[in-house]
Amino acid sequence: MQNKPLPPVPDFLYGTAWKEDRTPALVELALRTGFRGIDTANQRRHYFEAGVGEGLAAAYREGLVTRADVFLQTKFTYRPGQDHRLPYDPAASLADQVAQSMASSLEHLGTDYVDSYVLHGPASGYGWTEADGEVWEAMIKERDAGRTRLLGVSNVSLPHLEQMAAEHGETPAFVQNRCYARLGWDREIRRFCGERNIRYQGFSLLTANQEVLRHPLVNELAKLVHGTPAQVVFSFAHSVGMLPLTGTSSADHMKQDLAAIALALPAEAVEAIESLAG
Repeated sequence: MQNKPLPPVPDFLYGTAWKEDRTPALVELALRTGFRGIDTANQRRHYFEAGVGEGLAAAYREGLVTRADVFLQTKFTYRPGQDHRLPYDPAASLADQVAQSMASSLEHLGTDYVDSYVLHGPASGYGWTEADGEVWEAMIKERDAGRTRLLGVSNVSLPHLEQMAAEHGETPAFVQNRCYARLGWDREIRRFCGERNIRYQGFSLLTANQEVLRHPLVNELAKLVHGTPAQVVFSFAHSVGMLPLTGTSSADHMKQDLAAIALALPAEAVEAIESLAG
């Protein structure tokens, strides 16, 4: 069973997808700038998880942070989401693949536990399957063995979550989804999460919502709070209970993103942004 205390969840996560050879330096820079949450995945197709470990090791050596200071989140990714660089034996059972992927992640990250282990996406876009159930139960075993403290799911629909809740004894600590303003900022799933004490993690808050960054309301708010449109979006996300992710490669934007959490948007402004997409 787990014997480590549950970690404080930071206000912001630094996302490491699509960084490739820049991953070590950018992880170190993010930690130097003040990020204390790092999101990655054992999916070499889109992430360089071993590079995250290199960045962490450099930050530890320099005394920027200790392992206990950093919230580390990684993911298990099914075979169709991978390329040929697999972190497990594709002929193994799904339960063994989960265990092998976790062991590989711990080696990559230079640690004996992660703070959050996330199912990178269900096996089917149409519902929670037997495969998902097998993977989720294997993830629970990883949690109970102390190799992760918390569990999550990503890229899920409301039916996925409803079926998951009906079929398993516990719901995830986190749901991580791409969050589109034009789809109501994932409102139904956020409501589901809010009713069950699940923390909603929103990614692509900027890249998926370019029209919001150009919206007159958001630009006027940016002037009002002496910030940027991107900061307004991140402040809004935090105000409605999201845990936002950013994947910026810019040191200036890293500082601005972290500072966005402290911006105080008026309640009516939060409501207006929430209703931009109806």
